[in-house]
Parts: sequence; structure tokens; C-alpha cells
Amino acid sequence: MRVSVKTTCAYCGVGCGIVATPTGERNATIAGDPDHPANRGRLCSKGTHLGETIGLEGRLLHPMIGSERVGWPEALDLVASRFAKTIAEHGPDSVAFYVSGQLLTEDYYVANKLMKGFIGSANIDTNSRLCMSSAVAAHVRAFGEDVVPCSYSDLDEADLIVLVGSNTAWCHPVVWQQIEAAREKRGTKLVVIDPRRTETAERADLHLAIAPDSDIALWTGLLRELRTGFRLDGGFMAGRVSVPKDFWSTLPDLDVAKACDIPRADLQAFYDLFIDHPRTVTLFSQGVNQSTSGTDKANAILNVHLATGRIGKPGAGPFSITGQPNAMGGREVGGLATMLAAHMGFSEAERDRAQRFWQSPTICPGPGLKAVEMFDAMARGKIKAVWIMATNPAVSMPDARMARVALANCPFVVVSDCIAATDTGRYAQVRLPALGWGEKDGTVTNSERMVSRQRGFLGTPGDAKPDWWIIAEVAKRMGWGEAFDYAHQSEIFGEFAAQTRFENDGARVLSLPSFPRRREPNSPSQRQELGSRLRGNDEDWYDDLIPFQWGGTSPFADHAFPTPDGRANLVPVAFTPRADSTRQFALRLNTGRYRDQWHTMTRTGLSPKLSQHRREPLVEVHPDTVQRLGLTDGGLAKVETAHGHSIFRVESTPNQRRQELFVPIHWTDQTSGGGRAGLLPGQDRDPVSGQPGFKNTPVRIAPWRPDWTGFLVTTDLPVLPDCEYWTRVRCAQGWLIEVAGNGDAAALSQLLPAGDRLEMSDPKRGTIRAAVRSGGRLDAALFVSRGGGLPPRDWLIAQLGGSDAAPNELLAGRPAAPAPDRGPIVCVCFDVGMRTILGAIAERALASVEAVGAALGAGTNCGSCRPAIARMLEDHKEAVHA
Repeated sequence: MRVSVKTTCAYCGVGCGIVATPTGERNATIAGDPDHPANRGRLCSKGTHLGETIGLEGRLLHPMIGSERVGWPEALDLVASRFAKTIAEHGPDSVAFYVSGQLLTEDYYVANKLMKGFIGSANIDTNSRLCMSSAVAAHVRAFGEDVVPCSYSDLDEADLIVLVGSNTAWCHPVVWQQIEAAREKRGTKLVVIDPRRTETAERADLHLAIAPDSDIALWTGLLRELRTGFRLDGGFMAGRVSVPKDFWSTLPDLDVAKACDIPRADLQAFYDLFIDHPRTVTLFSQGVNQSTSGTDKANAILNVHLATGRIGKPGAGPFSITGQPNAMGGREVGGLATMLAAHMGFSEAERDRAQRFWQSPTICPGPGLKAVEMFDAMARGKIKAVWIMATNPAVSMPDARMARVALANCPFVVVSDCIAATDTGRYAQVRLPALGWGEKDGTVTNSERMVSRQRGFLGTPGDAKPDWWIIAEVAKRMGWGEAFDYAHQSEIFGEFAAQTRFENDGARVLSLPSFPRRREPNSPSQRQELGSRLRGNDEDWYDDLIPFQWGGTSPFADHAFPTPDGRANLVPVAFTPRADSTRQFALRLNTGRYRDQWHTMTRTGLSPKLSQHRREPLVEVHPDTVQRLGLTDGGLAKVETAHGHSIFRVESTPNQRRQELFVPIHWTDQTSGGGRAGLLPGQDRDPVSGQPGFKNTPVRIAPWRPDWTGFLVTTDLPVLPDCEYWTRVRCAQGWLIEVAGNGDAAALSQLLPAGDRLEMSDPKRGTIRAAVRSGGRLDAALFVSRGGGLPPRDWLIAQLGGSDAAPNELLAGRPAAPAPDRGPIVCVCFDVGMRTILGAIAERALASVEAVGAALGAGTNCGSCRPAIARMLEDHKEAVHA
């Protein structure tokens, strides 16, 4: 009998509920949970295809010291002894933890407790520093606490939704589906503020393609316009908002349209929409946060909402949406170096409170090193032992080359991960196997403060263990056994919940219900307060925990804020125009995500479906810039900053501003010899939050013209080629590897497996066409050309693993009877390509996304491709009427 398990998605901060039904030892069907309040059964493409990513390929299954497999006691003893020795010789600030929004709240809690309360340092920071720490800092400055004021239900009640620095349709597709439904139902207006014309922007009523980092000018300009037009909420400000002296006189008097580089008519249209629609939700994400002025950007948005009273009301408020599944949980327990625990800071009273609650021998004296500072300290020899958990900083840190220097310079590096081969893991003396999604068990908090259970439904592979268990075992070996003697993750969550209430008395919004925990009565009254279905044992309440939202739907509905005087704060912000591009680096670089990939692709890269939407890392360039700089659409180019360089495939698109480039963040040394976005941004960061600026780096681009280009399709992954450019992606029966380089390409033939080889090569022309078959199936095919003429990949990919194609067809790379070219994949759920959709639109007179779905299936499953289909419909309509 198959037993379905309700859990939570492994990807973004939307926090979608999932129903997983195991169908084998490492297989499961995945469906949206219709009862989960975050998604009501909806899923995006990544969530839909989680079942393709739960095998054991590439897993770290046993503790490793160097290249030697060892048992847990030996590995844990080494970690504990080296950390203890380092602390004894160099002090508590000589060690650090670098953790991740991929951890569960229980994992985060134990790591934070160990570092801040027992080791006595605040040198624990998280990769969330790179994605939402500016929003945290802005919340604390404005509200007194890191509280997100909105809920997803506000999107259903808003009359105007403003998306700032958020490609929601790609990065938070389920939220996008909710926005689309609201627009359909109530005519909600949509404004998108983004330098790029993304699929999200194309669907907006108004798109403001502002210059990078000009957000502060836009929002302070709006605030000035509202004040001049007597559109502020004077009563709300008088009773609930503290306004610093001279705040209004210090508002910059700017030519906003010029500062933002947008038409004046568009600017006024935005002002008018904001004025005319008091129910406004402003949803902001990485385009705001990942900036050297990110905190001021966020506060500029918060200032407008506070000054107009558009907060604490249905359909109104500023809404920071997070990128990781448990970035919020990390913020709650103190996973950032700049907060203590349970939303407490580092005042003497708060430090004393935390120490008494933990009954710890010490407490950290103040904030620790933020992410970039932490790696700088490693490079300078100040941090001598680091433990990295569930993240890949050798790829994701800004100026990733320097991050690698830091790791190489650190005497003792421990990595806990579920993946064996990562760019970071190669620097580790010790690698510890952690449970992955579908195996581990705990809680996560999503962007609207909804706490949900992530439940295991797969067996434990190899020697892998929960992260909290690994940390607790090290703590025991360091002499703190009683404080970390947890038998089950429910005890940890109960302890964390108790800490949020400890001596709180309403001072902090974060106050979780009372749950059973160690050394606390497991009483009926506690169970009643939980409001969950309980069966009777200590762990049953946790097993049955249903999603709940701390702070309620609207935590500021009473307009009381967690500040000493109960008032929110308007925060002065200053707009500093971006530094002019230099003659050497005349363009600006933006980085971000693709629709169907996630972080460094250690999970999504396993899915053949998810790998088809974008098979290579592309640099997006405006057509005028392509022509001016001699680039070629579909050719290769070298993208270079003052910090590093990498090679990307060029995509010419009018959706880019002329002086700007965009590259994706996902490719690593494991998946590509190029496309390394992390090498390009520098270490410049926000002075308040410490968050790096990933979206506005001076850059240059030039054509890179290799002697030859080629590709390999193969059922088995070979040793990856030693050439200037290569990428690999999963396909249905194997792998697609793109290659390009200089010199003699003959060595590429070594990539082919043994078997019956068909070959047609011309050394003088530098062409190779070869195929390998065994037992009547195609095992591999290699094509190399010096002239750039290569066959399409899709037909050859379809032949892998079994083909009755004739030898001449295989060597030609196409069937004798030409097959329809479906074009780039748009709908990964049903493998529907762009040309197939365009052909159906023209031939069948399809006029809506729903009509396309009825005809082809595209857009009817996860819905992630619906914006792209809508764009094709509009393009076709414009072409017909041209």
C-alpha cells in the first residue's frame, strides 16, 4: 500500500505544500497539497519535477576524511577536537559556521545555540546574507523587528501590485499564478519595476525599466509627490509613526525620470496608479536586496507605505519575498551573525536572557562576521576552522575566486552536504553526509511567516544523518552533552518555540505557541494551544503539526509596532547615483536565476525535464550592443570584470537595456567550463546589512571565436573535456555536452565509449562526425566543426538508448525524412517547443493561453510557462496586424 506524505517543497520561499507518494525505494510521485495555505495545490515546474531529483546519483553517503571513508565516531572526534584545539589556542572568534537557507529550523537552531551560547562567538552567518539580509535590516530599522507585514492573502485583496526587482513569473511562479488569478478576478493593476523586460514585466500594465540601483530615487520621488499632493495619511503618522527631525527637508529634490532613465510619462503613470489605488502591495526581492544600497532601497519602499498608512490593512503593505525554503526560519533562530536568537539583538539584557534560557557557560559579546567578512578573515588567517553546511560558497559568494583563496588558506574546513562533488567540497579536510530533501524531517518558515513541516518519505541512504544530529554530536564531544542531548527533532522545535516566548511579554512579534519540549510538562493544555491533531506520545504532536502562521495574517493590524514607543520609524535614505562606467568596463552586469534551475543545480541539474528550458548559460545582450561590439547571436563571448572572466553563449534580446548584460548564477565547475557568474561580481556590499551587490557590476564583453565547436550526446557521462568551453546538462536518456576550443580537436574522440563506431571525419576541415552503438542502441554521438555548422541536438538526443536509425542518418545528425523542428522547449511538463506553439497559434487561430493549453497541453500543469505562451500570443497578434 502506497502511503502519501505531506511535506514542503525544497526550493523557494513560497513554501508550497507537497503530497509525495513513494512508488519505489527511490521514486515518488509529486503533487501539490490542496490543503496547504501557501499554494492550495499549485506547483511550479521545479516542484512538479522533484521526483526526478531524489535518486542517489552523486550523493555523499559516508563520512570522509580527505579521500578516505571513515566511520562517524572518527569523523566527529576529529571535528570536535580540531575546533576545541583552535578555540583553546586562538579564541572563540577563530572559528566560524557558514550555514544555509536549505537547513531546517531545527538544524539552524542547534548550530546557532552551539556557536553563540557555548563556543561564545557570533561567527555564524548564512548564505541568506546574500539574498535577503538587506530586507531584514530595513525591517528592523522601520519596525523594530524583522517582521514581514503581509500575507499571500493580501495579493487577493490588492487593487495595485507593484513588483520591484522581482521576476516573479520565473522565481516565485506560484505567487505569480496567484497574482494572475487576482488580476483576472478583480482587475488588479500590476506595475513591474525592473531594468530587464522579463516575462513578468511583459505581463504588466506598466513596466518601468529603471537604471540599475536607481530605486531610491524612484521611491523618494514618489514620497515627495505624495506629500506635495497632500496624499499622505497624516492621522496614521501622527499616532503610529516616528518622523525624524528634518526628514522631509532632507528628501532629495531630484529629476527622477532622468535619474531612473525612464520616460516622464511612465513615471507619472506610476505615480497616478499609486495615488488612485490605496490597496497596494509592493512585493520586492533580489533586485532590491542584492545591492550596495539594498537596505536604503527597502526602507525607501517601507517609508512610502508607512507615510500613506498602507500597512496592516487587507491588500496593503510592503512584502519582502525570500528566495530559499527556510531563509525565514534561519532569521527566526538567529542564523545571521547580526542577530542573537528569536529576534533578539545583542544588548546586555538580551544576551543575558539568551544565556539564562540556554543555561550556557558563555554568550557571544556582540555581532559576528558577516559572510564576505568571514571569508576575508579566512583569507587573512584570522579564522582557522570553518564548518560549511548545506551551501556552496565557492560558487555563490561574490568574487568567487577570492572565496576559493580563503577556503584554501583555512587550516581546517568541514563541509556537511548531501552531494559528494561540489566546488566547495574539494577544499574540505572533512566531509560529512547529511540527509537531503525527502529524507530529513523538521520545519521551515516561508515568506509569509507560515511554519510548515518538511517530512521524510524516503529511507536513509548510506550513513547520512540529520544536520542537527551531526552538530549535536560535535557539541557533546566538546563537553556540552547535557545541553545538546536531543533524542528527536521535535524536542529542538519545542525548545526554540519556548525561547521565542521566554521573557517576551509582547515585546517581540515572534512568539510561537507552546509546544512540548525536553524538561517541560507535556500537558493537555499545551496540546490544546497547539491546535493540531495529537495522538498522545511526545513526538505525535510534531508528526501531526499542520501549517500555522506566527503573527497572524496581518501582524500590524493593530498598528502597534515592536519598538520602545510602539511606533514605526520613517528612515532617512539617500540616493547616490551609480558610479559611471569606466572606459575599460563600459557596461553593467546583472545576475539572476533561470525559471527551471535552482542555486548551483546540485538538485535541479539531475532532472532531464528541468534541464531543457535553458541548456547553457547565456549572456543576454541588446541587439544594438550585439551589433556594435561585433558579437554573434548564438555565438560565444568572453564576459569580464575587474574580478574575473568567463565564457557564455550570446543571446540577443531587446529585453535588455543597451548598456547592460544579464547572466545566470547556476553553473559551476561541476557543470561547465564557462558560465561562471560568481567569478564576476566584486565584494562591494551594503554598509548596513553587509549584503553584496550582485546586480550592477562594471563589465565588458567581447566575441570569443574558438577554432572549433561541437557537442556530444551520450548515455554515460565521460570524464569531462579539457577545453576552453564546455557545459553539460541532463537529457532523457543521458547527457548533452557542448564543447568549444582551440587547437586540435582530435582528442575529443576519447570522450566516446567503447563499442561499434561509425565515423566520418575530415582532419583538413576539422570536422568529426562519429557515433557509437552497442546491441542495437545508440550509446553516443560526437559532432565537431571548424565552420560552426552543426546539426540540431534534439533528434540525436531522442535516439539515445535505443535507435533504429540508419548509419547515414546518425552521421548526418538528422533523419532522412526531416522531422518538425519544435524549437526551444517552453513547456517542460509536456515537452512542447516554441515553434510547435507558434505553429498551432497560426494554424488553429488560437487566441488565449487557455486555448493553447487545450490544443497542446502546454501551460496546463504547473503553469510556469504561461507567461511565455502569453508573450507568443501577443507577438503573433502584433505580427498579424503589422
